[in-house]
Amino acid sequence: MAVELNHTIVPVRDKQASAMFLTSLLGLPAPTTFGPFLVVTLSNGVSLDFVDTSDDIRLQQHYAFLVSEAEFDTIFGRVRALGLQYWADPQHQEPGEINTRDGGRGVYFDDPDGHILELLTRPYGSGAES
Repeated sequence: MAVELNHTIVPVRDKQASAMFLTSLLGLPAPTTFGPFLVVTLSNGVSLDFVDTSDDIRLQQHYAFLVSEAEFDTIFGRVRALGLQYWADPQHQEPGEINTRDGGRGVYFDDPDGHILELLTRPYGSGAES
């Protein structure tokens, strides 16, 4: 059997708000409920399982989404329409910019709990650096 990522748990302050933020931004189906989780399933079958926590969310996670060029345009349009800050890098050193690594496009922005979300159109190492 091949090893594949199946799901990961995303701790948040409000699982309903966070899951809906992601599904509406990415244009995904509404989340489903599984036990204490709100599950957002991606097209490759991997799911992000949102769970409420009252703990401080000190260590923000990074979630990268590989999308087509057309999907990038649509989703990035939603990012801008919502007035979200965005960066060309995960360290937030290049505000208001996108990157063109590997001949594609990439951008980083934060979800409501400070988790870093990334859109990219080419996997790392798949093309020329720029």
